[in-house]
Amino acid sequence: MVKIYNKNEINELSKILKNNGVISVPTDTVYGLCSRINSSQAYNNLLNVKNRSKSKFFSIMCANIEQVKKIAIVNDLAEKLISEFMPGPITLILKKNREFPKYANKEIDTVAIRMATSKELEELIMLVGSPLFMTSANISGAKECKDIDEIVKSFPNIDGILEGSVNYGISSTIVDLTNNNIKIVRNGPIELKDILEKINC
Repeated sequence: MVKIYNKNEINELSKILKNNGVISVPTDTVYGLCSRINSSQAYNNLLNVKNRSKSKFFSIMCANIEQVKKIAIVNDLAEKLISEFMPGPITLILKKNREFPKYANKEIDTVAIRMATSKELEELIMLVGSPLFMTSANISGAKECKDIDEIVKSFPNIDGILEGSVNYGISSTIVDLTNNNIKIVRNGPIELKDILEKINC
């Protein structure tokens, strides 16, 4: 049986991730599966759990903008959106920089970035000492798990689950900024008009 952890046991979950484990955590949008990005074994373990091809990329959840800048190129437009909307239900597609792990998402030169959407996730990432690969809690191609019971049934071999709640119940808005303009790749809780209002375009 998969062990369920509460918000006071973040340190235990960080040890699992440091040991290349895969856990499920609540974000502001949906439950996710995650592993640390600074380990090829952790990356492969997440691929196996998700039953996903290496040709598809995972989003990266960072604790702060300093971590974002270590793995992605943050231009003025990206910095503005990060300031206005993160943490929040938005994913930014940016160009990778040289410090991004070479073994992950090798087929593409971009990275999808999210910011920790709760104090628990921020604490977890800081304790691990690494941003996290983050993907929705579902077998590749199947519907997303809506609660812990569904996660346990779908992923009986993951290493732990952080209990909590999600606010939106739909995946984040994905915005591609790689060409220095705004392109909505996936609609979500934040709409294009919200973004344009904030950046005064």
